[in-house]
Amino acid sequence: MSTLLNSEISRLRGIGPQRAALLAERGFHTVADLLSYLPFRYEDRIRFTPIAEVVPGNTYTIQAEVTSGAAIRFARDRKRMFLMKVRDSSGILSVRFFYGAYLEGRLKPGMRLVLHGKVDMDPFRTARREMVNPQFEVLSNSSSSAGDEASADSTEVGRIVPIYEAIGGVNSRLLRRIIYAVLRDVGSQIPETLPEEIRKRYALPSRREALMYVHFPPANENLELLNSFRSPAHVRMIFEEFFFFQLGIAARRKEERAQTGIPLRVRDDKIRAAIKRILPFKPTAAQKKVLAEIAANLEGPSPMNRLLEGDVGSGKTIVAFEAAVIAIENGCQVALMAPTEILAVQHYLSARRTFAPAGYKVELLISGMKRSEKLAALERIRTGEAQFIAGTHALIEDPVEFSRLGLVIVDEQHRFGVLQRKRLMEKGASPHVLVMTATPIPRTLALTVYGDLDISVIDEMPPGRTPVSTRWLDEAQLPGAWESLRREIARGRQAYVLYPVIEESKQELKAATAEYERLSRDVFPQLKLGLLHGRLPSEEKEEVMERFRRRELHILVATTVIEVGVDVPNATVMVIEHADRFGLAQLHQLRGRIGRGSEKSVCVLIAPKNITGDARERIETMVATTNGFEIAERDLKQRGPGEFFGTRQHGDLSFHVAHPLRDHKLLELARTEAFAIAQNPARAKELHQLTAQLGPAWQKRYQLAAVG
Repeated sequence: MSTLLNSEISRLRGIGPQRAALLAERGFHTVADLLSYLPFRYEDRIRFTPIAEVVPGNTYTIQAEVTSGAAIRFARDRKRMFLMKVRDSSGILSVRFFYGAYLEGRLKPGMRLVLHGKVDMDPFRTARREMVNPQFEVLSNSSSSAGDEASADSTEVGRIVPIYEAIGGVNSRLLRRIIYAVLRDVGSQIPETLPEEIRKRYALPSRREALMYVHFPPANENLELLNSFRSPAHVRMIFEEFFFFQLGIAARRKEERAQTGIPLRVRDDKIRAAIKRILPFKPTAAQKKVLAEIAANLEGPSPMNRLLEGDVGSGKTIVAFEAAVIAIENGCQVALMAPTEILAVQHYLSARRTFAPAGYKVELLISGMKRSEKLAALERIRTGEAQFIAGTHALIEDPVEFSRLGLVIVDEQHRFGVLQRKRLMEKGASPHVLVMTATPIPRTLALTVYGDLDISVIDEMPPGRTPVSTRWLDEAQLPGAWESLRREIARGRQAYVLYPVIEESKQELKAATAEYERLSRDVFPQLKLGLLHGRLPSEEKEEVMERFRRRELHILVATTVIEVGVDVPNATVMVIEHADRFGLAQLHQLRGRIGRGSEKSVCVLIAPKNITGDARERIETMVATTNGFEIAERDLKQRGPGEFFGTRQHGDLSFHVAHPLRDHKLLELARTEAFAIAQNPARAKELHQLTAQLGPAWQKRYQLAAVG
């Protein structure tokens, strides 16, 4: 690779040490890394739309000068908006930025801007057009007598202009100028990274051609093709990202398959009898199929690495417990790691009940335990007296030693990083691994996020479950909701009432602590209420949940701390206030805390009826369906895969241009090619040369160090 391409970003003009540090935090270390950061949108700045020609309801790009601007606070809103007027030679246009007070002092009269956004009619002045929350770019601080183009360089006007998402303190305009200069200086030195026969097979342009094209496309290119990431150059870059990502996965998978695992006896009458003893009900066909897949892995020579996914209430935990029986009957320990103490305690109590007929010793290990209790638990784990250990991150801390760890179970995997899972695995000698998630994942995305795992899906609910009915009410209808809740409690049932925050804040949201007091005093004075939130000490959280399970409490007022794992079949009502402030997958997980018995259950979502956009779509989706896979698909479209999985901080989805949902066909092709190459030892030298050209930062990004 060119020396300049491999050089540090700090050497580039306009970056400097401070900006280089910000870029490094986002994974950009070398010039080559920066070239891989592609525009997220393109604007046609060959011809701007004159203000006089804009029509409400459409989206435009205009070039104009700021004439005035001021931040205004409205009586009902603590946040201020920024109102501005801009003009070109054809007319004047109003611009409105909601929550835009920060722009006061930044956008000043005389500045020339490029604005891109939708034009609507001003709701307060029906005859006035306005652009609402546009994206904008400052071209200059004052109008130029030399004409509109004079103070902007050739990367900004008179062409199709790439728009980059800002990185730290480096904005789109600066990125554009830096990348333009880099391509001018080193464009001819950009090496090829894809095998030649793959490029020919899919008619992909060279890496040099693709990078030159995606950063600065020719003026005659189709703008729609560029913005849909379907130009030949974009297809090449998307394929490349998927190919190297999957190559890293294939290398890890091959390495794991080469390890010697702990083969477990499965086809044994004693084990079959032990499994039958713990089963609370006849398993579904889906559960039987999944257990057969797990059992086949457990008796194999290499460690199992399997993802078990299923909707809330589908019976994943009992399948995991069946796998645990196999491991324990083979003289191994089982560790189950959960993301929260409440869920860990729930698993501990459930395991104690489930394994009681078999006499297995069940242990709990969480950070909130008393020191003496924790030391005693650590000793029982070290000696092997503890056979099934449920815990939180405490399981991966240094003091924890297992006698013979044979099976690792990770619940709600998307809340952990890959490294946390690996640290727990390292507590044993190549233990089998089963990771579980109640977030249904489309197959394409599962191949991306969990590509190193085999996948099992429970797509059938246990018999006797009654679908939860979901209703959408506004604040004015709350008294009716409280009355319905009273009737359910009179029938011997229990209820949850949920709030988005623990304490009152400037967001003007109802808070769990204040509402617990108000509901206890004014709304349900005859009933027993409990309060549960994340800031309570571990012992207090456990005590409140146990009282609710024992039916000593009628209503549990809580935050999202109950989102996963809480299982109280007698709870049949859930009221969620400010439901529009919750994510779609989160709402579905919360709703999954009810409907866990045979009684009819109702979830009531309290949100304004006049909400619009994504918030309205979330509420309407919840009312329309209880299908977790359908909900997951819609949530993915709204939030994108990185936000959906909470994996941005773990680097699991570090794509710059590829999108697993949009580009699923390319993902399948790239995966096939990558796995075929990784399995061919004769191509090790070629792979080593290819990945070496990517540089150390890319090797780390795609976890390619083992390849070749």
